[in-house]
Amino acid sequence: MRILVVEDEPTLAEQLAEALGEAGYAVDLSADGEDAAYRGATEPFDAIVLDLGLPRLDGLSVLRGWRAEDMNTPVLVLTARGEWHEKVDGMDAGADDYLAKPFRMEELLARLRALIRRASGMASPVLTVAGVTLDTRTARVSVGGRPVKLTGHEYRVLSYLMHHADEIVSRSDLIEHIYAQDFDRDSNTIEVFIRRLRSKLGRAVIHTERGFGYRFGDEAAADSGR
Repeated sequence: MRILVVEDEPTLAEQLAEALGEAGYAVDLSADGEDAAYRGATEPFDAIVLDLGLPRLDGLSVLRGWRAEDMNTPVLVLTARGEWHEKVDGMDAGADDYLAKPFRMEELLARLRALIRRASGMASPVLTVAGVTLDTRTARVSVGGRPVKLTGHEYRVLSYLMHHADEIVSRSDLIEHIYAQDFDRDSNTIEVFIRRLRSKLGRAVIHTERGFGYRFGDEAAADSGR
């Protein structure tokens, strides 16, 4: 999962990037409204953390611009402003959730997990598909109750596939959602991660749809829909 953090205070931005990275997300940082407006509208993020008090273009204007372009990425508004009417303005502008500074990082992570789950049509923080269980709260994975240890990139690939279970996910989509913008991307590594995941989870859960990409789920479920 790839997150855009829009925050102009350097220390807080780095703290957010570190916490999100440790939680298994790929993180991009933006420090002003104009840059954020462009990147949010042109790059595929799974969620955005948006500060309202930004230089060059304020956060509310950025958010209104995204929604005017029908961008439906979940947005968590982050601001020091505490007045109730400012919260209303943020929600009316298209925010999906609101968190006032100061805040606990655990709460921000929990709210982001909930936004991403809802965007994928899922309610529980524990995802179970085809016998594989992924706890989004702890980033722990198991198969039939047996813990499975994954690398950071393996976890990101699995998380994205499970959040889009029974959908065909292209290799380019995986590349866009597991790497931050400044990471040296190599499309060939996706096949390596898929091969490793199959060896750890069982080959029957990740299916190659030739010419299209990969699908995570039961083969029987796919056959019933054809």
